Amino acid sequence: MERLLYDDLLAWKRMPTRKPVLLDGARQTGKTYLVQHLFGPREFRKVHALDFRLAPETARLFAGDLAPSTIVNNIELHFDTDVDLSKDLIFFDEVGECQAALDSLKYFAERAPEAFVCASGSNIGLLTSFPVGKVRQLELFPFCFEEFLMASGRSRLHNAFRSRSGAGVVHERLWSLFLDYCFVGGMPEAVAAWFQEHTGIRERAASVDAVHADLVAGFERDFGKYAGPQHAAHIETLFHSIPRQLQTTQDGSVKRFRFKGVLERKRSYLDLQGPIDWLVKARLAWKCHPIDCRPALPLPHLAKESRFRLFLFDVGILRHMLRLPYAVQRDPKYAYKGFMAENFVQTELRARGAYPTYGWAEARAEVEFLHQTSDGEIVPVEVKSGRRSRARSLSSYIQRYSPRRAITLTASPRGASAGIVQNWPLYEAQFLGEL
Repeated sequence: MERLLYDDLLAWKRMPTRKPVLLDGARQTGKTYLVQHLFGPREFRKVHALDFRLAPETARLFAGDLAPSTIVNNIELHFDTDVDLSKDLIFFDEVGECQAALDSLKYFAERAPEAFVCASGSNIGLLTSFPVGKVRQLELFPFCFEEFLMASGRSRLHNAFRSRSGAGVVHERLWSLFLDYCFVGGMPEAVAAWFQEHTGIRERAASVDAVHADLVAGFERDFGKYAGPQHAAHIETLFHSIPRQLQTTQDGSVKRFRFKGVLERKRSYLDLQGPIDWLVKARLAWKCHPIDCRPALPLPHLAKESRFRLFLFDVGILRHMLRLPYAVQRDPKYAYKGFMAENFVQTELRARGAYPTYGWAEARAEVEFLHQTSDGEIVPVEVKSGRRSRARSLSSYIQRYSPRRAITLTASPRGASAGIVQNWPLYEAQFLGEL
C-alpha cells in the first residue's frame, strides 16, 4: 500500500534544517499508516508516536513549558525511552485533539530546526488556532488512480501507465482497472478489501460496501463531534444531497449546486454557506467554479463565490451513497457515468494541488474544466464518459477564444490530435498536472 506522498516526506527529511511537517487530510485516508508504518520505520532509528485521540492522557506532556527540550524530556520519561533528535521521528497523531501540542510546533520550528517532527490530523481545516508559517503542510488524499494501480501489484501495467503507452491490450487492462477504481474509490481500507486474495468478485464487492458504510457512519459521527447537534444535522443533510444532485446529470455536464430544497426554508448560498464550508474544510467535498466570460488570469478574480459545482472527495464513497452495485458500475449501457467521470477528474486534479478548480459555462455551452499550467496557459478540458470525443461545447470555446491547445478525456485510448485537440483516456487525468 505505497503512497506517492512518501517522496514529499523523504524530501522534507533530507533538508539540512526543517519546519515540522503537518499532514492534513480527511479521516481514514491513511495518514497514520503512512507515517507510523511506512515512512517512520524505513527512514528513522525510532518513531516516538503520541496519539491524542487514542491516548488523550498524553496531552499532559504539554501542560507546562512548550520548549522542545522540555517536551522531549517529558516523552522520554513518559515512555521510558531515549530520543535522539538527529535520528528519531517524533509523531503527534490527531494533533487537533491537543491544542498545546499543535502550538508546540512553532517552538520546534524556531528552536529545534534540526529535529524531525511530524504531526497529523483529520480536522486541521476546522481549527481556529494554527501555527501559520511554522509548519510544512502536506495533504494526503484517498488513493488516486495511480496509487490504486500500484496497490494492484501489476508493475508492468504501472510502467506502461507512467510511459503513457496505453494502446491495445494496455488500454483494455487500464480501462478495466479504472472501472474497478470507480467502484472501490481510494479509501485505503476499501482498496485493501478489494485486493484481498482468494476471494471472488461478489465477496470483495460486499467487503468494499461494508467498509464504505462504516466510513460514512464515521463521517456522520464527526459531524456531531466537531459541529454541534443542530449544525451537524445541516451538514449531514448537505453531505447526502451532493450525490443526489450529481446523479441528476446523465450524459451532460454536472450543473452548479442548487441551494433550494436542500434544507427546509433555506434557499440561498448564504443560508448554506456554513455547512458547505465545513465539508470543504474537513476535506469531504470540493468546489469547481464555472466562469461565464472570457477566461483570463487570475482565474479566481473571474469566479463567483456563490456559483460552483460541488463534488465528493472520493468516487467510491459517491458510488456507495448512490447504492450502485458492481455489475451496474461495469455496464457500459448505464448512463450515470458522466458525473462519475467528472468527479474522478476533480479528485485527480485536487490530489495534485489544483484547488479550487474552474470550468467554463456560457449560455448552453459548458467545458468541464479549465486547467492552468505552471506557465499560466489556460487549457480547456472536456470530460466524456463514453468513447465519443466530438464536443460542441469545446468547439464553441475554441472558436470564441482560440486556445493554444485543448484536451478531451474519454473512454477511448490515447489518439492522434485533431488540430489543437488532444485525445486522452480518462484514467490519464493526473497528467494534466504535468502540462
